[in-house]
Amino acid sequence: MLAATACMAAAMAFATAGAFAEDAPSGRAIATQGTANGVPACVGCHGAQGQGNTAAGFPRLAGVGADYLSAQLAAFADGRRQNSVMQPIARNLSPDERTSVSTYFSGLPSPSTVGGGDAAEPSPSDTGAWLAVRGRWGQGLPACAQCHGPGGTGVGGLFPPLAGQPAAYIEAQLHDWKDGKRPPGALALMSVIASKLSDADMAAVAKHYAQQTGADTSAGK
Repeated sequence: MLAATACMAAAMAFATAGAFAEDAPSGRAIATQGTANGVPACVGCHGAQGQGNTAAGFPRLAGVGADYLSAQLAAFADGRRQNSVMQPIARNLSPDERTSVSTYFSGLPSPSTVGGGDAAEPSPSDTGAWLAVRGRWGQGLPACAQCHGPGGTGVGGLFPPLAGQPAAYIEAQLHDWKDGKRPPGALALMSVIASKLSDADMAAVAKHYAQQTGADTSAGK
């Protein structure tokens, strides 16, 4: 009798958990439809395939690591990363929803890279390529590729891809690190690095990485 009661209780608990799981919006649903409590569909800004929007400076999410995306949403939610658009959105997503939508975008195919990535021997006059491949060691600046990989393709869950991100977005993030509007990131590197970059340096390296892909980055397609 006790065993039967225990089995029945377990079955009811499983059914209840299943019902909650079905009620929770999936990552795809959040991305394409938003949520009932007012979170807008992510694709409205980041594109139907997560490809981003170059003109508006909205970053691509497709193919970016789920752990990285989830960590950024958490930082928006608790105010460590400042952005007037993303902070209220992240706050209205539960931790499970943030994980779910991050996993969804991570699983979308990233844009195809063209041109073979970074040049092995960039010209010193090409500041963006030089910083990406060589850095500026006299100033204590490592090459971007040392953390973000050849061609800015990203490395693991800590260092996101830069290739194909809108130049306006990359440049804005470098300024945010310099101004203390973003957490310093993995190994507390980015605030220090950004502090050593001039405005011209930021614009140059942002342009360099924006040109590392030939993917269509118009919104809504």
